[in-house]
Amino acid sequence: MSGTSEGPAPAADFARSAVTERHIDPSSRTPVGLPPGPSVSSGPSPGTSGPTGTSPGPSVSTETSHDASIPSETPPDAASPRAFQAAFATAPLAMAVVDREGLIVTANESLGTLLGSDSDTLAGQIASDLVDLASDARTWHAYREVLRGRQARLRCTRRLKHPDGHSLWVQVTVSPLPAQERAVLLSVSDVSARRELQARLRHLQMHDAVTRLPNRTLFFERLTAALEAEAYEEGGTGRIGLCYLDLDGFKAVNDTLGHRVGDRLLAAVAERLTRCADEAGQARATTPLVARLGGDEFALLVEDSTGTEQLADLAESVLKSLQAPFDLSGQRLSVSASIGVVERRAAGTSATGLMQAADTTLYWAKADGKGRWTLFDPERNAHRMTRQALSSTLRAAVERGEFTLEYQPLVGMEDGSVRGVEALVRWNHPQFGMLTPNRFIGLAEEDGSIVQLGRWVLATACRQARRWQLDHPDAVPIFVSVNVAVRQVWDSDLVADVAEILSETGLPPHLLQLELTESAVMGSAGRPLQALQALSDMGVRIAIDDFGTGYSNLAYLSRLPVSVLKLDGSFVRGFQYETRDGTDAHPNPADEVIVEALIQLAHRLGLTVTAECVETASQASRLRGIGCDTGQGWLYSRPVAPDRISALLESAATCGQV
Repeated sequence: MSGTSEGPAPAADFARSAVTERHIDPSSRTPVGLPPGPSVSSGPSPGTSGPTGTSPGPSVSTETSHDASIPSETPPDAASPRAFQAAFATAPLAMAVVDREGLIVTANESLGTLLGSDSDTLAGQIASDLVDLASDARTWHAYREVLRGRQARLRCTRRLKHPDGHSLWVQVTVSPLPAQERAVLLSVSDVSARRELQARLRHLQMHDAVTRLPNRTLFFERLTAALEAEAYEEGGTGRIGLCYLDLDGFKAVNDTLGHRVGDRLLAAVAERLTRCADEAGQARATTPLVARLGGDEFALLVEDSTGTEQLADLAESVLKSLQAPFDLSGQRLSVSASIGVVERRAAGTSATGLMQAADTTLYWAKADGKGRWTLFDPERNAHRMTRQALSSTLRAAVERGEFTLEYQPLVGMEDGSVRGVEALVRWNHPQFGMLTPNRFIGLAEEDGSIVQLGRWVLATACRQARRWQLDHPDAVPIFVSVNVAVRQVWDSDLVADVAEILSETGLPPHLLQLELTESAVMGSAGRPLQALQALSDMGVRIAIDDFGTGYSNLAYLSRLPVSVLKLDGSFVRGFQYETRDGTDAHPNPADEVIVEALIQLAHRLGLTVTAECVETASQASRLRGIGCDTGQGWLYSRPVAPDRISALLESAATCGQV
């Protein structure tokens, strides 16, 4: 008989409890009753033979004990040695007695049949070679410990090659016999059917029922294995790539044609993806793994990738393969896909990090117009991560007092006096430094924290305006202008908040101006219009910010309780005669005509006009000439701290300008 191994079973096949079981003194056990005849003489010290088992075996003598008091014609006792010998020889479980040197002393017929050999020829052979116990260090060490009597039992699973060519899986158990026997019992059971069943169950567990592709579990198993150091340190490119795709508009297919058609479409898409992967793998060492991750999401994993060009070619081939319509039982469907492509070094990359990058890139592909692939961009991702970091800490930042206000003067065009100031919020972020509103106001509006932040800005600005009024009683009080997001009108009781803050701070209502963008004000109806009307009735000034860039529905100006128009800076920049560095710039006559018309219209409606982004003296002169009321911009002052406004008010009061 020759039983050659096809390699050890995975480590998971070991019965760890059996391998690590404490040693039990065999002398305390009742003898198992195997024939006491096979007596093993003393040999070399246990464990001297290596995995090849070349040590000379001990001399074996066989003695059969008979009780002289029992006549030979008397049936043997069931507990007699002869009965145990017969039971051992005919037992359906394949067994062998192995001496402390690892040589088979005797084997039963079941073991010979299992290994494709005659049981008599097994005596004297090296047991570890027959059942492949020396192929890995862990099993070999445990086996030798059992032979030496230092370990109670070994159990492991092995794959063997039968002489007729087929493979079989066996479970091998090695247990010590009583101490006086100086041997161990080797038992071998065929578990091939069980292993085959386990393999089928694992395949069902690891593959998608609709597309027959590897599922999410198997995909991540392969991905994790590919990112282990052993997978790329021994050879290959040391890089990994991933195409993460999502079908555009697949939900509409399910909703209109039903899930059965949707499943057929997914299966057809899987076939085309598999074909693309096979074609891509023809000229390379490995074929990309195609998996369905769930829903209409698929992934193509490229191990040992050669660079972004390879992934780009694969993504292009996928998009091209999906362009042809699908014929599904009389239904002709067309779909497209958005693909996120990531390619990087495997070292230092985690499965989670790779999938996050792929998911982000897939989102970019959809945001950029769908039906395309997009390559991961570290800089773009860093900006996204910054947005996410800011968004996640916005609410807590308000409570921690990380925000501050700066104020930019609004100056009368005729006399240059300070009429008011606009409150501009800044975020003194502990990690990113001082941030201007364009970095976080949009995020605050998205997650709703603008309500909490806006209330803080309003209260702080009103409190500061009241302090200026009290600190400079001889000066004409200046108003404070505060920006209000439309979500503050919808998600909070803005009227009640304003009334409460004015009451707490003591600021007169006419010294508060609320700025809303043109797109938020124009077309207002219902609750927003009621809120604006209530605030106007309270005495608060309402201003339309960035006027001229939104809907510009002039008919609404006569219906809304608006008192101020703030012209967008793009108009002001359009008719400047010189730049801030003194060089000439050609004005845009059309902008001048538009601004002049807007100012005249506003005055006809009883509104005042503020020009934003006034940067040069020539701009201010022209605005003054066409009747603009107030100006705001770097020509007069940048946003400054409250004490700078106090100094400005003090200086103006001394000169009699305020």
